Amino acid sequence: MIDGLPKAELHVHLEGAARPVLVRKLAARNGIDLDDGLFDAEGSYAWSGFLDFLRVFDAAALAIKTALDYRDVTYEYLGQLAAEGCVYAELMTSPDHAAAVGMSYADHVAGTVQGIEDARADFGIEGFIIVTCVRHFGAEQALKMVRDVVANPHPLVVGFGMGGDEAGFPPGQFAEAYRIAAEEAGLALTVHAGEFDGPSGIREALENLAVRRLGHGVRVIEDDELVAEIAERGIVLECCPTSNLATGVYADIADHPWLKLRDAGCIVTLSSDDPPYFHTSLGNEYDVAARHFGLSDAELRDVTKAAIEAGFAPADKRAEILRKASL
Repeated sequence: MIDGLPKAELHVHLEGAARPVLVRKLAARNGIDLDDGLFDAEGSYAWSGFLDFLRVFDAAALAIKTALDYRDVTYEYLGQLAAEGCVYAELMTSPDHAAAVGMSYADHVAGTVQGIEDARADFGIEGFIIVTCVRHFGAEQALKMVRDVVANPHPLVVGFGMGGDEAGFPPGQFAEAYRIAAEEAGLALTVHAGEFDGPSGIREALENLAVRRLGHGVRVIEDDELVAEIAERGIVLECCPTSNLATGVYADIADHPWLKLRDAGCIVTLSSDDPPYFHTSLGNEYDVAARHFGLSDAELRDVTKAAIEAGFAPADKRAEILRKASL
């Protein structure tokens, strides 16, 4: 970990940030029997390949059953981030996973907000929420969820996004949900694109979803014209290098295009994605950038500054965070 440097996280799935020990604790508290094979012999999440990762993610998320559970997951993870020097975090939450265990959208948000507020009081870290729909749950479910978002506004809910099976569910199918999120809920927009689908999926997302950021976005490197367009438009890439290695997008860190994208003029950031699944942390991602990409402390501070500037929180709050972090 790069000690002493302020850090920012734009791309982490809250349900995927719950460590196995916490998932077991929540399952016991809620009287839930977890699936056999969810963990390996060392107690880590056990999965093989991206679709199996999604299966394990969905199974583990079933243990997060109440507003208190969401509070605890949020508080614990923000505490971990703060210990690594993170000053700003946007947490991607999944109301669909909450609904799958019978939780209302309002309770889901309330628990997450309580965790954010408690972490701010105890650790000084600022947290915000990006609600996300799940591709492989379908476009109709996304519309149902976004209508709940419109009906239950909260100032800490600042963005709308989408994860899940990227290649199997093209972004154009979700254009109406994104329109409602932007026009009726007033949320800023991001989407997973350019992780498991190539440049064509990125183009479809840009044409249909009016996003300001791309989750991952790294496979844009396969299309020089699209790289230039993203750089010119200032579309921010929420990069998660260790995740891309763990899920097989790239075989080796030397193959990762983070530096090439930066040098081409793209705004690239660093995030952890689903840290306990990929044996990483936000601090580790900064360390990877220092060791393998050769970034200096000053360049890493620039990454943090760019991430906060690209954040979906209100401009005055982002300015305050930048000032306090001396960025």
